Amino acid sequence: MTELIFGLILFLGAHSVRIVADDWRTQKMEALGEKAFKGVHALISLLGLYLLVVGYGEARLQTVVLWNPPTATRHISLLLMLFSSILMVAAYIPRNHLKIRMGHPMVLSVKVWALSHLLANGNLADVLLFGGFLIWAVLNFKSARARDRVQVQSPDTNLELNTGESSALLPEDAPAKPNLLATLITLFGGMALWAVITFVLHAKVVGVAPLA
Repeated sequence: MTELIFGLILFLGAHSVRIVADDWRTQKMEALGEKAFKGVHALISLLGLYLLVVGYGEARLQTVVLWNPPTATRHISLLLMLFSSILMVAAYIPRNHLKIRMGHPMVLSVKVWALSHLLANGNLADVLLFGGFLIWAVLNFKSARARDRVQVQSPDTNLELNTGESSALLPEDAPAKPNLLATLITLFGGMALWAVITFVLHAKVVGVAPLA
């Protein structure tokens, strides 16, 4: 359990710098250089991920049951994972409706993924792992949307949009228009990803068949 906790602290902590200290992150990136900063960030993340995976695997063997989820929550979990898979694919398909509308579908995917697993699992290790990711995703999405609003409302952006002096920049800066084909690819790609995870990968990687 200790390794799981330290893994969560390192991994989620490394991915929370923009949430709690965005200015500090910018200063350190300028001082160290972008490549060096991202290299240190990657090392901390990998170490945290390793401890997280190993710690979770060991903690699952020492079962501490906090609650027994009813069968209905497992069905709800499967449905939520479908939404999570679609949001995951949406993060990588340009100009789909979900990405343009929500802004950060990857973070939303993690949020839905964590919530779905919390509903279907009542062990202490599961609550720590998925609860930690759920809290992180909620805070991260809120922080990211706040940065989006600041960027839109910045004086430089308003100057470019409201005067004719920078009209050449408008085509690049204007919000992308959603594309129906991109959205359809996102939906069908997400459903395919969900099917592969549900019927193949989950049992092989995690050792648990969701529909068993």
